[in-house]
Amino acid sequence: MESEFIAVVRRFNRTVTQRVGALDDEYMARARPLAQARLLWEIGPAGAEVAALRSRLGLDSGHLSRLLRALEGDGLVTVGPSEQAGGDGRVRVAALTDAGRAEWAELDERSDGFARSILAPLTGRHRERLVTAMAEVQRLLVASMVTIGPCPPGDPRARACVRAYARDVARRFDDGFDPARSNPVRDDELAPPAGVFLLATLNAEPVGCGAVKLHPDAPAEIKRVWVADSVRGLGIGRRMLRELERYAAERGWSAVRLDTNRNLTEAIAMYRAAGYQEIEAYNTEPYAHHWFEKYLAAQPPAEPLARPLHSIENGRCS
Repeated sequence: MESEFIAVVRRFNRTVTQRVGALDDEYMARARPLAQARLLWEIGPAGAEVAALRSRLGLDSGHLSRLLRALEGDGLVTVGPSEQAGGDGRVRVAALTDAGRAEWAELDERSDGFARSILAPLTGRHRERLVTAMAEVQRLLVASMVTIGPCPPGDPRARACVRAYARDVARRFDDGFDPARSNPVRDDELAPPAGVFLLATLNAEPVGCGAVKLHPDAPAEIKRVWVADSVRGLGIGRRMLRELERYAAERGWSAVRLDTNRNLTEAIAMYRAAGYQEIEAYNTEPYAHHWFEKYLAAQPPAEPLARPLHSIENGRCS
């Protein structure tokens, strides 16, 4: 990775942390640091499950507990069992007190004022440039937060993605989509060593999936590539495709192929841009109108990543 890129990112991070007051002990002059203020904001008037807060903010349990205790000590938050879960102590919910709701409203107003203070010194043209650049940076940062890794196809999150895939294509296909009519894709075909199911997550929530079947004596076959609307346009589909190709290549497959429906125009464009060539039909999939194949270059084993690839423990992806 280019050292100049890394240097620019580090300068950007230093500038942002200083400008937004991340180093201040009293963020927005409200007697608490940024981490506590952000947690208070995320809890919000509706409250939030502690587990959801941990995933959404990327905090470990110990740090989150300390932040919650600090807010509880200030009389802003209560933490207890969820009534919706029948008082199950394993499902804990953080809720704002009356004082917490007043503080949340004050933080909301001051945050608007702080945003205005950033824009106020700039000319109209520079404001537009800054806001446009911020929107683009926010989108790209979200893209960088999406992780892709293996997951058992029977995991609830994998199942949820496949159901979302089926709903999505049913809306787009001319005659809908009935999984019972489609060529079957069994779980055992998508588990090592026969294949793999990859799950894309954002803040621990599933936002995409894809799978590859490693056929003996035939090209590998890519199946069920899907990306949620919330992250469309961020290159997640292309990343998923690249990871599936890498998985097949690392295991000795020299080609991959796939089928797709004529109504999935964005997917067809992605496949062609990624180097896939249209071929004759290689299966009898009733919903397919196009069949593609791509020859793969030999791939060295991927370097271990710090977080992006999920581990698989006890039949679940984590």
